[in-house]
Amino acid sequence: MSHDGRLSLPEGEMSWRFSRSSGPGGQHVNTTDSRVELIWSLADTTALSPAQKELAATRLAGRLVDGTITVVSSQYRSQHRNREAARVRLEELVGQAIVPEKARRTTKPSRRAKQRRLDTKKRRGAIKQGRSGTWE
Repeated sequence: MSHDGRLSLPEGEMSWRFSRSSGPGGQHVNTTDSRVELIWSLADTTALSPAQKELAATRLAGRLVDGTITVVSSQYRSQHRNREAARVRLEELVGQAIVPEKARRTTKPSRRAKQRRLDTKKRRGAIKQGRSGTWE
């Protein structure tokens, strides 16, 4: 964890790909590779414990492709800012995935809830009771 409470992943475990970004920028956009793809392998990371890896793998199953997660950023015109945005998004994504689930505290239904349930059952029974009989 970093000083701001966010998960911090080692820079060495990340691989980057750059390409030209669409959107505003004029002639500048045609010459600069400002779109960033951050590729990170969940299976090969040393930043997470085996239990955290397993939890992240189940929660991020829809985003994993061959054990890797890809995060894309092209919201800024600067490659440097897009790199930082992609890194922050990845760290938040993984950080949220490894938070353990809270244990559910069992509770009992309230007296009013029980009474409502019984009243509904009686009303339903009365409706069904009214269906039997003769049609004269």
